[in-house]
Amino acid sequence: MKKNLLFSLGAVGCMGIAGCTTIADMAGADSATLNAAAAQGFNKTVQDARSGNILDASSVTYQRINTVFNRMKPYADQMNQTGQRFSWQLAVLKSDKLNAYVAPGGKVVFYTGIVNKLNLTDAEIAAVMGHEMTHALEEHAKSKVGAQTLTNLAVGIGKSYVGNAAGQLGGAAIDLGSQIGVGLPYSRNLESRADYGGLMLMAKAGYNPQAAISLWEKMSRMSGSNSASFLSTHPSSTQRIEAMRKNMPIAQAIYNRH
Repeated sequence: MKKNLLFSLGAVGCMGIAGCTTIADMAGADSATLNAAAAQGFNKTVQDARSGNILDASSVTYQRINTVFNRMKPYADQMNQTGQRFSWQLAVLKSDKLNAYVAPGGKVVFYTGIVNKLNLTDAEIAAVMGHEMTHALEEHAKSKVGAQTLTNLAVGIGKSYVGNAAGQLGGAAIDLGSQIGVGLPYSRNLESRADYGGLMLMAKAGYNPQAAISLWEKMSRMSGSNSASFLSTHPSSTQRIEAMRKNMPIAQAIYNRH
């Protein structure tokens, strides 16, 4: 009977982002825990990058990314409804990869390649930054943990008692949480939400949201590149550009007010 319950849970699913985050909380991957795990992972990333001489903390590219980051932070804090204060941090890594990611609690990582190889403007950097910041602000990593936990719980892996399975999955969820951001793909729905939130965030910070479209046009032209890691975990550029055009009047109105 308990096995049937597990499969019933899997069939129902998270029922939206809020449902997934609730499941994550039940599994022991609450916001504070995930943020703490992400902070540890971020610190290790920085240490390893420094040891490998790939941590950029002085180049013109770093300075441009850091300037955008600092300009957007206050507006990101205004949008934070997680109940947890973010300790925003930025690491810029020397690499030709076209990539950027974020971990829970506001740990942002940029690769220099995404700026240099695409010749990004400051506003286009803000489009990437806003997208990643929105992932953190809406706790999309936590939603992924909840969804994966529920899937594992539904399978049951031969366990007879829900309590035992949930206890083990709680640890698994925390382990997964410490890896969030390192190329882990989000669902199309979460990506769309990050696109929308990022558009509004960059506009509030005074960056022309039209740059989000030019960014993805540049990304689209790089779609065949082996270094385009950012594209490997995101929906097609054509689809997101179309959605951005639909949302542009709202973002443009915000930009004009600021």
